[in-house]
Amino acid sequence: MASKGIRRKKSYLSEIKIAVVGSCGVGKSALTVRFLTKRYIGEYDHQTENRHKYEIMVDAEAILFEIWDTCPKSSGFDLSIVNQEAVTWADGLLLVYSITDRDSFNFIRKFKDSLQADIPVLLVGNKVDMVHLRQVSTDEGEIFAKDSDCKFYEISAAEHVFPVSEAFIDLCRDILVAKRKSKQSFIDKIDRMLGGTRVYNRGKSDSSLPKD
Repeated sequence: MASKGIRRKKSYLSEIKIAVVGSCGVGKSALTVRFLTKRYIGEYDHQTENRHKYEIMVDAEAILFEIWDTCPKSSGFDLSIVNQEAVTWADGLLLVYSITDRDSFNFIRKFKDSLQADIPVLLVGNKVDMVHLRQVSTDEGEIFAKDSDCKFYEISAAEHVFPVSEAFIDLCRDILVAKRKSKQSFIDKIDRMLGGTRVYNRGKSDSSLPKD
């Protein structure tokens, strides 16, 4: 369950960084603004990147979201136009394509295949309100998500409020799980290192003790 929380000191917040990635015109900004404000805005400058911060309660935990609404650096679908800095920066990726644009789906597939980092990912097929213009089937999205071992949503930034929020929150949960596993792995590694170098200080040996 997610709900907007009371402002707390930053030290009490878990910080989550999400990069929203996709080609131009797929609705990345519309999805982000819908999540942040519950409002829908249809027109955006497709050449502008934005970063947003948002405090929310997720499963009774205070979260500070930082969302990077990325944009390609030029036209076309060359992977070199993707902002790789965002991938390094983010704790998780929201990969967005439009069901009305097969090229945008192909862009996301190539982008996912090029990822070297082990990072939580969630796949979103946007614009289901325009199903009469569909070029990418639901089955294709589901198969790709299964192959990518990630969750999948088909939603409409224009019409859906709760499903859009749930997509972001679901990714947040996956990121928190990954962070906890990483932290535990680090602790276990330190424990093993310390265990291997631990010095046992014993007392005087029996031979040095006075004899009866």
